[in-house]
Amino acid sequence: MRPLSYRDWVTRGTAISTPSDALRSFLLAALLAAFGFGLSSCNDLSSDQVQQINEALNDSLTSSTEAWDVEIAIMEKERTKARLTGSYAATYTRGDSSRTHIDGPVHIDVYDSTGAVTTRVRSDRAIYRAATLHFEFFGDVQVETDEGRTLSSEYLRWNQGENTIDTPRFVVVTTPTDTLAGTGLTGTADLSSVTLHDARGSITLD
Repeated sequence: MRPLSYRDWVTRGTAISTPSDALRSFLLAALLAAFGFGLSSCNDLSSDQVQQINEALNDSLTSSTEAWDVEIAIMEKERTKARLTGSYAATYTRGDSSRTHIDGPVHIDVYDSTGAVTTRVRSDRAIYRAATLHFEFFGDVQVETDEGRTLSSEYLRWNQGENTIDTPRFVVVTTPTDTLAGTGLTGTADLSSVTLHDARGSITLD
């Protein structure tokens, strides 16, 4: 299977569920009532009112996609930037927004331009927001880099587009020579430059 774009999935055992006809009919009846029409008056709606009702229906309905034993390839400029695996994933789409909940163990390999793994991330579960290219990792989050740096926390955000990370939670960062801890962190995803915050102020590692 070909590698797919940021918003595409490489999955196995996918089952798709969409809003039921009964729910759509109920919402249509409610919207018609809101516009002051009965079900028998559908033909009396203007084209503008029909368009408004269709937009409201689309905004009100959430579709979902489920997959088990998932494998996701995240592409950037025709190359694989990251590969994620998890035990289960459910994607919820409403209008133009989409979020994917991934159950673990979640494992991500991040690649450089040569295809070498530079960073590994593990967590109990994750959420991916396709519109903003943001990951959120929850529960026993572990980050390891090929430079020997590590990070441990219970929660971590990864801005994939800017390749930055942050967390408001307690975090421990280790390097080949130091171990630092604090509550709150911002920095680069490869841990080459991070700022940790705690009651005593902040420490910048770069």
